[in-house]
Amino acid sequence: MPAILLATLNARYFHSSLGLRYLYANLGELQEAAAIREFIISQRPLDIVETLLTEQPRIIGLGVYVWNVMEITQVVGLLKQVRPEVWIVLGGPEVSHAWEQQPVAALADYVMAGQADLAFAQLCRRLLAHDPPAEKVTVVEPPPLEALASPYPFYRDEDIAHRLIYVEASRGCPFKCEFCLSALDRKVWPFPLEPFLAELGQLYQRGVRHFKFVDRTFNLDAKTGARILDFFLERLDKGLFLHFELIPDHLPDALKSRIVRFPVGSLQFEIGIQTFNPAVQACISRKQNDRKTEENLTWLRQQTGVYLHTDLIAGLPGEDLASFAASFDRLAALDPHEIQVGILKRLRGAPIDRHTLAFDCRYNPYPPYNLLSSNVLDFATLRRLERFARYWDLIGNSGRFAQTRPLLLADAPFQRFMALSDWLFATTGQTHELALGRLFDLLYQGLTEALEIDAARARQALAADYQVSGAKGCPAFLRADSSAPVKPVTSPRTAGGGAAPDRQARRLPPS
Repeated sequence: MPAILLATLNARYFHSSLGLRYLYANLGELQEAAAIREFIISQRPLDIVETLLTEQPRIIGLGVYVWNVMEITQVVGLLKQVRPEVWIVLGGPEVSHAWEQQPVAALADYVMAGQADLAFAQLCRRLLAHDPPAEKVTVVEPPPLEALASPYPFYRDEDIAHRLIYVEASRGCPFKCEFCLSALDRKVWPFPLEPFLAELGQLYQRGVRHFKFVDRTFNLDAKTGARILDFFLERLDKGLFLHFELIPDHLPDALKSRIVRFPVGSLQFEIGIQTFNPAVQACISRKQNDRKTEENLTWLRQQTGVYLHTDLIAGLPGEDLASFAASFDRLAALDPHEIQVGILKRLRGAPIDRHTLAFDCRYNPYPPYNLLSSNVLDFATLRRLERFARYWDLIGNSGRFAQTRPLLLADAPFQRFMALSDWLFATTGQTHELALGRLFDLLYQGLTEALEIDAARARQALAADYQVSGAKGCPAFLRADSSAPVKPVTSPRTAGGGAAPDRQARRLPPS
């Protein structure tokens, strides 16, 4: 029975915890008395507690994040009722700042605030030696990365077969965007490059083909980025899929010359735009050259096979609905594959809180701490924006409506899609649990009624999308028109996109 259990609740089964594997890798002599246990947030807290206690641990370390803090609070509360003698140690972003306001921190025995890769083992040694520290909270400084043992050998074969594999070439961020916890970092800390590449090689040999880099600024150091891209170019095969987070206005030739060599569907770039409003950018300490950003997105879209996932944030201090609409329209004109619309969140510790009084920002007191209203966006408008984001993800981002999407973005895209979003909610009262066939019928009705698009044009676009959707049966809008039969065609997964997952493959041309 392991004396130490490292556990967390992932959002979904296919996610894996890189943080737990760092802690396990750096336990030293305690490693043989420890184990990793991963759960998902849909599991009942009582069942999770039963599973953990079956192993009779003396210490349980839990990774706490914004997506699991509510569930972990219940888990810790139950553990303390059933086995109060078990030491509960918390770590992770959600308890690294303002922990005194967290019910889960009050329930636990110890809190490790910061990067506890090495410090967790030191605490465990004291607890197992019956020498518990008097201080409940330990504020940990970032460890020297060259001193860390590698977490990558502790991805199991089952993880490689069924879960996302996360890796990082660096930690930290040099920028100060106030909505992000990385604004608290002083700089970027790179891992020693050659040992890191060797670890990637070991993962590749074990069969990993989907690598998700969690670096905030992968393209900040062009030389390092180029070496990593070269590593994968030397190992190209049909299964390779790489995810990187990029700074939008920094794409030097050393990276461009390598990016163009990757086949369609093998690269995904997550690019945070957030806003194109210079006054709002200045307010939140975000430095972004919008002209270079547009040039880089245009080049990536037109000259490469990279899948572009871009981000906008609604509700930033000083940004009203008209300003956000202008940013959405400007980004839509660049035609990235996805525009992820998020509502501003007040993450614990993020400097965005300094604007709360000046802009009368009211935030949800419960996760995910989203903005509820401000001096320029009232509660009703933010609720509309939340529904807009959800419907856009179902329709604009999903890749299922490639022929229909241009009809939604023809003129004034934000205004048009907001009209459709308002109509969809007024008609259904739902933003979730919309079956695909029903969504097609609703779109036909919404396009023709709310947006006044010609019925024949709407039917033609939706019929083409339905044929490659993988949905079964015949929706009502097609049954009403015998001249538009639905025929089986190539599935969206094999139609193109190389190694990209299904969602991405639907939006990519054949490789």
